Amino acid sequence: MNKQEVLGKIVEKLAAELDLYLRAAKTAAAEATDEQSKAENKYDTRGLEASYLARGQSRQAAEIESAVLLFRGLATKRFAETDPIDIGALVELKGRRARAFYFMGPKAGGTEVEHSGEEITVITPPSPLGGQLMGKKVGDRVKMPSGEEFKVASVV
Repeated sequence: MNKQEVLGKIVEKLAAELDLYLRAAKTAAAEATDEQSKAENKYDTRGLEASYLARGQSRQAAEIESAVLLFRGLATKRFAETDPIDIGALVELKGRRARAFYFMGPKAGGTEVEHSGEEITVITPPSPLGGQLMGKKVGDRVKMPSGEEFKVASVV
């Protein structure tokens, strides 16, 4: 599996999310400052709610922008079988009935992309699975939240 292509897809997906949040924040900010959002009485909170929404969306956009920058600057080190899993590793796990692919990222855990017909999920070291995988090598085993045991099949 080409890790550089996977990384490109992750950046592409995050950039699309960033654009969406920036547009939403701009729309909410415009609504918050619109003349029609001016409170008509003390119980009318439309403008205030729109400003809270705009602030939250702006914060989310900043978080995604930070992730995009981190992923763009991520070195695509080629991991050997004896190398421990670290940030930038593309990991394949195999269980009895399933296999799964994970990209160990610096941020944006939960982001999913498809590559070569496989779904790849970004995980981060602070996550339960990410914490288990950090430092593992090919052949080591991890326990999924479901209780099923998986073997580290490959690290790229």
